[in-house]
Amino acid sequence: MNAVRGVFLCFLAAAVFAFPARAAEYTFRVAFIGPESHGQFISLNEKFKADVEKKTDGRVAVEIYPNAQLGSDRQAIEGVSIGTLEMSASGGSALLPLDDRLKIMDLPFLFKSSEAAHQAYDQFLTEEFNKILEPHDLIILYAAELGFRHITNNRRSIQEPGDLKGLKIRTMENPLHVESFKLLGSNPTPVAFSELYTALQQGTVDAQENPISVISTGKFYEVQKYLSLTGHIYSPTVLLVNKTYWESLPEDIRSILNGILKETQAFERDVLIKQNIAAVDELRGKGVQVNDLTPEEKQVFFERCKPVYDAYVEKYGDSLLKRISALK
Repeated sequence: MNAVRGVFLCFLAAAVFAFPARAAEYTFRVAFIGPESHGQFISLNEKFKADVEKKTDGRVAVEIYPNAQLGSDRQAIEGVSIGTLEMSASGGSALLPLDDRLKIMDLPFLFKSSEAAHQAYDQFLTEEFNKILEPHDLIILYAAELGFRHITNNRRSIQEPGDLKGLKIRTMENPLHVESFKLLGSNPTPVAFSELYTALQQGTVDAQENPISVISTGKFYEVQKYLSLTGHIYSPTVLLVNKTYWESLPEDIRSILNGILKETQAFERDVLIKQNIAAVDELRGKGVQVNDLTPEEKQVFFERCKPVYDAYVEKYGDSLLKRISALK
């Protein structure tokens, strides 16, 4: 009996190796600059990757590369644009150098809530941005939550624009951010994100601004004393794909993917919002002094930043701004 059983097992093993698992027909490599602990990676890994590979019966494989393994946001976006990389999960601000019309997404105090931002992106902004990105062979598959940007520093709580006077604040290499913080009275200093922790630690800059999730996963609480919930800019995260590549995919696969993308967008927004809320409590627990701002206090900051709105409207008109205002 044992001999028969052994022969049967050998036959079964041979059969398994004779018919290997189905190899993927398509592989989506997704670049992401953040760590595995960030809500964006969690969403891509637990929802997007898991659902894509399951619902396409293995025809599509998803490989996610966190921790800037495939380069900075700008490098990843360039790779997707020229077709050497399939996808990039990037902060929306990283798209601004491609076309000045995209600056609208980084106008300060444009949105008063995440819900208002979601409505705008879902109803028309993503569609409008994809028209602008067409010459770059890029498509935004979805815009999800990265969160409102807030200020941390080592000197004082920020409650009014005067509290920013003299602060050397790290900003992105983004002319709109630089101009906005100049109007608020600070000394904006662009620093690469990879160098930011060290710059704060060594006192090269006094302050920085980022979404809560980035402040937390970047461990800036180790080198910053104050967190002011200014909410000065809403930052979306976008999943980008090469347009030519996307349109080359079979229609049945794209149909499956479209459903998964909508679900992933909702999943990611939920994860990031919850992660941001939990991170504020965590930062308090780490000894960071946290202060909030009232709507009236934020309005004072907005008034100081109006020249950047005037400059945008002068060049591109106010039609999109009116549509956004109508949602509030």
